Order: sequence, then structure tokens, then C-alpha cells
Amino acid sequence: MKFTSDALSLIDEVYTLSLEAKKIIHQYVHKTPLITNMTLNNIVGRTVYLKLENMQKTGSFKVRGALFKIYKLIQEYKSRGEPLPGVVAASSGNHAQGVAYAARMFGIPAIIVMPKTASATKINATKSYGAQVVLYGEIYDEAYEKAIEISRSKNYVFIHPYDDPMVMAGQATIGHEIIDEISNPAAVLVPIGGGGLISGIAVAIKKRSPSTKIIGVQPENAAGMLYMLNNKLNEYIPRPSIADGVMVKKPGDLTSKIVRELVDDIVIVDEESISYAINFLLERAKIIAEGAGALPIAALLSKRYTPLKDPVIAVISGGNIDPTLLSRIIIHELAKDHRLVSIVGELMDRPGELGKVIEVLARHGLNIVDIRHDRWDPRLLPSMAKLEIIFEAKTLTDVEEALRELRSKGFKFIIKS
Repeated sequence: MKFTSDALSLIDEVYTLSLEAKKIIHQYVHKTPLITNMTLNNIVGRTVYLKLENMQKTGSFKVRGALFKIYKLIQEYKSRGEPLPGVVAASSGNHAQGVAYAARMFGIPAIIVMPKTASATKINATKSYGAQVVLYGEIYDEAYEKAIEISRSKNYVFIHPYDDPMVMAGQATIGHEIIDEISNPAAVLVPIGGGGLISGIAVAIKKRSPSTKIIGVQPENAAGMLYMLNNKLNEYIPRPSIADGVMVKKPGDLTSKIVRELVDDIVIVDEESISYAINFLLERAKIIAEGAGALPIAALLSKRYTPLKDPVIAVISGGNIDPTLLSRIIIHELAKDHRLVSIVGELMDRPGELGKVIEVLARHGLNIVDIRHDRWDPRLLPSMAKLEIIFEAKTLTDVEEALRELRSKGFKFIIKS
């Protein structure tokens, strides 16, 4: 592999820093589990290990880079005979919590600027780690500008979420932990947003296991790094994604240099694949992953990446998913699998008719969760009511048999598409 001189220098710098980070941050963060799942192995046809950063302090890998960056800043200021006055960051998610937690560990004041649109869950979590939260702007870019303004006015140091060698070195400790347990994995799949995570992991793993393939995964709606590497960043327009943790307007200049040199491939997955992966991890592995954290599993289950050798590592980068979003994903996946079904039809608006329908559904083991009436549709005859029934089902066959019995009794219901 040929490296450009500046990329080689950066790679060496990050690797050297990562060895220091490995010694430092273990005092403050978890060495996260590396586990396998039989169901996933059978589907993929390979042994897949999950690196569970969703079980990290603050629920995400971000705390590693934040801790090492702040540690190095404290050392730098100490060498000048000065205390570190404080740190500031802009984030609506995991970076906010990572910086807040790291600052508390070192007793450093922290200000986190979050967009006004940030969820209450994330705002409260960030506050719980002791940071001062400033709500500003509607989007990240506006929060970022405010953070820079605060940095200058208070002489606080701005902590970039990814485009910083020390932050990358902190994330690289994940790569070291992987190689310490599995010395020569065939491939490591890593989510990509700004590129800090995959850059750090790639540096650590390629230095220690050069033959290991590093595979990046991005959502179709937020594939900024791929656009950047193809020199088409001007064409990149991010769209909303379940994997909101990797949605960045512009990937890092430094991270992209490392990705260009060390990452073997980047695969793209769609929103349905991400949704399925989140639900799969929850249902079959009992793991809660946010959209970004589920990207490697989405790539494997959708066959966008097919590993040729064992073992494969999938980095589950975080688990900070909004409970409301998670509930919607579960319902969506149950409906896709015909385990949550909605049927619609018309029946006479008179006592006893609904009871007859319910009796049929009960005979086929269909558990009703909601019933909705409509008597006001002008297309209905005055004597009729429109009915939607939502129920749980074990199989589609049970549903089809129930519909056949309903039709035989004069009730015309169809599955709502």
C-alpha cells in the first residue's frame, strides 16, 4: 500500500497517540464485550463478533476520544503552568454526552451547545453528567458557530467530534481491544459519519494486523464520506436517516485522509435495512443499538457486504436510540413480518355484529390490540360502519384462514396495505 507523505505522518501520529490512550483511558471507560451470536452466524455463514460499544460509558464510543483529548489538554496546560479553563463542544447526541462525562471525570468545566431541536432525553442526559447545556439554533451548524463563539469569549478549548488526532487516537483503543482478543480478524465493519471512529480503528488494526479488511458502512441518506472520497462532496445532500448519529454535513479533512489510505471499502445500506438490523439485534441478540450502531449488521443482513473468511467483527458503536423511535421500529418490523396486522372492512352498524367478527379472530389465535370505527365516511350507507382491527398474529396463515372464515359469514375484510 502506498501512502502519501502527509497521510503516513498522520497515521503514525495517531498510532503513537493510541498506544498512550490505551494506557490512560482504561481507568475511566469500560473494555467493552466482544461477543458472538449463533443466529447471526447462521444467517451470514461466518463467525461474527459484535464489539458492544453500546455498553460503553454514556452508551457510545464517543467518550473514548473525548477522554483522551481532555487528558492531553490538561497535560499541555500543566506543562505551561496553567490550569485548563474549560472545554466546549457542539453536538445533539453522543459527542455531547462523551465530552460532558469526560470533563466531569477530570473536574473540568464543560459547556455543550445543542440545537433547540435536540431531544429532551439527550439534553437531560448531557446535563446529568454535569455540563452546562446551551440550546441554540435549529441545526448543528448553528450550534457549532455558537460553540466557537463561546470558546473564544471564555477561552475554553473546543473539542471537535472527529477531526482531531487525539480524538481519533481515543477511538483507536477499540481497535486495540479487538486485536488483543482476536489477533487476525478477516474483516472489521465500522459505521462512518465524520470518520473519527473508523480512522482510529483502521490505524490500530492495520498496524497490528495488516491483512485485516476495514469496511466502512454508511446510510444511503448520509453517505458523505463516500461522496468526499469520490470528489463529489458538492453533490452531497444529506437526508433524514434512522442512523442520525452518522449524519454530518462534511466529513473530516484529517479523517478522510486516513480513510482513503486504510479503509478497503465503503458499503451503503438503505433505511429498511437499518430498521431491520435494529429490530434483529433487539429480538435475536437482546442488544439495543441506535441506527448508527446497527449499520454493520445492516450491511451483513442485507448482503451489501459478504465476508469471505472468518472471523468478522461488527462494531456496534452506540445504543442511544430514542425510545419513541425504537417503538416505531418494532411496530414497523412486526407489521412487515405479518406479526402485527391491520384489517379493514364494513359491517352492519347494529349490536352483536362486531362480536361475531371478534369471535372468529379469537378462534384463530389473533390477539386484538386496537379497534377503530368510522361512521362518518360519506361513502358509507347510513346502516353501515367502517372498521379497522389491529391484532397480533403468529403467522400469515392464521390471518388468511380467519379472513376466509369471515368471508364465509358475509364479512368482507382485507389486509390493510
